[in-house]
Amino acid sequence: MKRDLLTLADVTPEEIEQMLTLAMELKQRYKRGESTPLLSGKSLVLLFSKPSLRTRASFEVGMAQLGGHSSYFQDQEIVLGTREPLKDLGRVLSRYYDGIVIRTFAHASVEELAQVSTIPVINGLTDMFHPCQILAALQTLHEHFGELQGRRLAYVGDGNNVAHSWLLGAAQMGFTLTIACPRAYQPDVTVVRRALRIAETTGAVLDIVEDP
Repeated sequence: MKRDLLTLADVTPEEIEQMLTLAMELKQRYKRGESTPLLSGKSLVLLFSKPSLRTRASFEVGMAQLGGHSSYFQDQEIVLGTREPLKDLGRVLSRYYDGIVIRTFAHASVEELAQVSTIPVINGLTDMFHPCQILAALQTLHEHFGELQGRRLAYVGDGNNVAHSWLLGAAQMGFTLTIACPRAYQPDVTVVRRALRIAETTGAVLDIVEDP
């Protein structure tokens, strides 16, 4: 069954733990000089409407270390959703590649691409969410502090895509998360409600304040 990663609500806490455990294991195996060709013969396409050094580098290097191949296309080359509809783009790329990473503006574009693609679609960033960055942060926290459930985190800044993904990530993993941001820059209400619903099942505590 095809699985997409558009937000951190698309996976379960158990699946997040499995991803983090595997990522840490692969990291240690690479440091020991062991080969990890888990994606041998697989290809990943990167569609970037917004440039990024770290996101591009992490996916390209990751694919290479796992024995796979990646292709990178900037928006000038594809004119996402303009030169050809997203539904056509998703169908064509599904025949060439094994996965898609898309980094763009409107989250609806990622959802549309995922609906028509027959291969997994990963959200490399939208105006609404940035799940991969939070997964990387969760891995770092896990490496330094161990068990994630019950940890207390503070986020100071705009209620933007990163804040939205922190809300979902904290809710999934049972964190206590306090977000401090100005009144005019509060997180999206629908995302907050979604995170609170998840928190009811995991014991997470989510708080949004204006004063750090």
